Amino acid sequence: MSFTPFFLSLKLALISTIILFVFCVHLAYFMARAQFRAKAIFEAIIALPLVLPPSVLGFYLLVFLSPYSFLGEFFERNFDLRLVFNFTGLIIASCIYSLPFMAQPLIAGFRALPKSIIEASYSLGHGRICTLLKVALPNIKPNILNAVIISFAHTLGEFGVVLMIGGSISNQTKVASIAIYDYVELMDYSSAHIYSAIMLGISFVVLFSVYFITNKMNKHNL
Repeated sequence: MSFTPFFLSLKLALISTIILFVFCVHLAYFMARAQFRAKAIFEAIIALPLVLPPSVLGFYLLVFLSPYSFLGEFFERNFDLRLVFNFTGLIIASCIYSLPFMAQPLIAGFRALPKSIIEASYSLGHGRICTLLKVALPNIKPNILNAVIISFAHTLGEFGVVLMIGGSISNQTKVASIAIYDYVELMDYSSAHIYSAIMLGISFVVLFSVYFITNKMNKHNL
C-alpha cells in the first residue's frame, strides 16, 4: 500500500491554499470596500464554483488548459510545460475550484470591519498595503482561520475536477480521492476502506481544529 497519494493530496492542498490566500486577500479587500456597477457580476463569478458541477468546471478547464487552447499552447511552446495531466494543472484547477471557499470568508470579514478603523489608518498616512497588513488582517483572524482551513480541506477532498484535469497518473496526479476511486473500480475494498478511513480522520481533525480554535478566539474576545 502506497501513501504517495496522501502526500500528493497534502502537497496540492498546501500549495493551492498558499496561492489562494495571497491572491484572495487583495481580491477580498477590494471587493469588500469598492462599489462599482459590475460588482454583482464579479461576485457571481467568484461564487460560481460553489454551484457549478465539478465535471462541468473540470471540462471547461480541460478545454481552456489543453495544448490546443491559446494558453495551453503558449505555455507548452515557450516553457515546455503542459497544463493538463500533470501536477501544475492540478494546482491551477484547485485554485479555481476552491476560490470561493477562501474569498468569501475574507470578504465577510473585511465587510464587518468598521469603516472608522480603515479611515483612521489612512488619516495617519498609512497606505493601502500597510493598512491591509497591519490593521485589516489582524482584526479578522477568525475569518482568516476559517478561510485557510476550509480551503485546505476542500482541496484535499477534490475529485471531479482533479480527475478531469489530472487523470490518474501514479506519483504525479493520483491523489487520495482518485486512488480510492481506482481501488473501488478494481474491487479492492480493503484498500479503499483504509484510504477512506484515513481521509475521514484527516477531514475530522481539520474541521475540529476550525471549531476548537474559533471557539477559543470567541471566548478570548468576550
